[in-house]
Amino acid sequence: MTQDVEMKEQPAPSISVTSAGPPTLQHLKEIASLIETGAYAREVRRIVRAVRLTIALRRKLKAPVLSSFLNFALPQGSEVHSRLSSYLPKEDEHDMEVDTATSATQAPARHSLPELEIYCYLLVLIFLIDQKRYNEAKACSSASIARLKNLNRRTVDVLASRLYFYYSLSYELTGDLAEIRGNLLALHRIATLRHDELGQETLLNLLLRNYLHYNLYDQAEKLRSKAPRFEAHSNQQFCRYLFYLGKIRTIQLEYTDAKESLLQAARKAPVAALGFRVQCNKWAVIVRLLLGEIPERTVFMQKGMEKALRPYFELTNAVRIGDLELFKTVAEKFSSTFTSDRTHNLIVRLRHNVIRTGLRNISISYSRISLADVAKKLRLDSPNPVADAESIVAKAIQDGAIDATIDHANGWMVSKETGDIYSTNEPQFAFNSRISFCLNMHNEAVRALRFPPNSHKEKESAEKRRERQQQEQELAKHIAEEDDDEF
Repeated sequence: MTQDVEMKEQPAPSISVTSAGPPTLQHLKEIASLIETGAYAREVRRIVRAVRLTIALRRKLKAPVLSSFLNFALPQGSEVHSRLSSYLPKEDEHDMEVDTATSATQAPARHSLPELEIYCYLLVLIFLIDQKRYNEAKACSSASIARLKNLNRRTVDVLASRLYFYYSLSYELTGDLAEIRGNLLALHRIATLRHDELGQETLLNLLLRNYLHYNLYDQAEKLRSKAPRFEAHSNQQFCRYLFYLGKIRTIQLEYTDAKESLLQAARKAPVAALGFRVQCNKWAVIVRLLLGEIPERTVFMQKGMEKALRPYFELTNAVRIGDLELFKTVAEKFSSTFTSDRTHNLIVRLRHNVIRTGLRNISISYSRISLADVAKKLRLDSPNPVADAESIVAKAIQDGAIDATIDHANGWMVSKETGDIYSTNEPQFAFNSRISFCLNMHNEAVRALRFPPNSHKEKESAEKRRERQQQEQELAKHIAEEDDDEF
C-alpha cells in the first residue's frame, strides 16, 4: 500500500490567473487556481466545485485551448506534459487561441501538484471521448489510472472518481469492458483500504455495470451483498446503484423489491438525466406488469418520454385487455427495441400474465363455457389447445386468480356466481384497516406536536418581557454611571 503524501502548508498558490486570455482558457486557469487552493488548504469542497465548473465547460474544450492549458499547468518537457500533448492534434498557427503575452512570461519549470496533474488527465480524456477517439482515450485513461494508484490524497478522491467513470466508459465504447474487470476490482480494494467512500461508490457501480453488461447477474449480486455499505455521498451514484439493484432483483424474480428500487431511482434522478429516467421507467413498467399491476397512463405521458415509452404503452394495453394475439403482434413489432433495452426476456415472462388476464375476463363474462371455446378465445396455438386450456384453468383456480370449477366429464369451465361482497366480512376488514391507518397517522401527528422545540423553557408573556427589558436598561444605566464616577 502506498504511503500518504505529505502536504506542506503554503501561504498562497503559485498559479496566477491575472493575465487576460480567451474565455475558455481563462476559466480553466481559474479552475486550476481553485484546485490548487483546495489542495493546499485540504478542502475537498473546492475540488468538487472545480469538477462542477469543468462539466459546464465541456462543450467548449478545443485542442488549442487544452494545449495552452497544459503549457500553463504542467512543467514543459515533463513526462506527463509530453504524454498528454501527444494525444492532442497539432493545430495551425491561425487556429491557436494562446495568449502570447502569457506564453512569453511563462513561469519556469516547477513541480506540479498531483491534483493538477490528474485534472489535466481528466480534461484530455473528456476531450478524446467527445471527439470519438476511443482508442486514444483507452490509452490515456489507462495511464491516468496507473498514476492514480500511486496517490493517496483525499483531495484527489473527487477527481479520481470521475477518472474511474471515464476509464470504464472508454473501454465500454470499444467493446472491451471485460478487460478491465480485474483492474476495477483491484481499484475497489485500494479505495476500501484508503477509506475513499466516493471511490468505493463509483467503482461498485462500475463493477455492477460490468457484470450486468455480460448478464452475470449472480456475480453482480454476490459482489453487491459483500461490498461495504455506507451513507451515500453522491446522489447520482446512489441512483445508479438503485437502478442496478432493481435490474438484479427483477432477474431474480423479486419483483416487489425491484419495483421499489426502480421507482426510487426514477424519483431521485436529476431532471436533466432524461435518458436514465427513461430506462428506469421502462424497467419499472415491465416489473409492474409482472406483478399484475397496470401502470397509469400518466407514466407514459411524461414530458420527453412519450416516444421512448410508446412500445411499452402498447404492450401494457395488450396485457390489460388480455389479448394474446395483440401481445404477440406488439412483441414482434418492437422486438428490436426490446432487445436493445435488454427487456426481451422479461416480456416473454408476460405471456402467462396475458393469458391469466384473458381467462379472468372470460370467467366474469360466462357462467359456463367449454374448454375448447376457452382455448379459442385465448388464441392458444399449441398442438393440443384443449389440454393446454384445461391446465391453464386448473392453475388459475389453484392460484386463486379465478373462482371457478372444471367439469372434466363435459369439458366445461363453470364459474361460481359472484356473491354479494357486502354480505361478507370484507367491507368490515377494509374499513377497519383504513380507520387504523388514520388513527395511527393522527397519533403520530399529536406526538410530534406535543413536545415542540424548547418547550421546556417557560414562555414569557408581554408584561414580563417589558419588565425584563426595563430592568436591563436600569442596570445598564447604573453601570454607566459607576464608570463615569471612576473617571
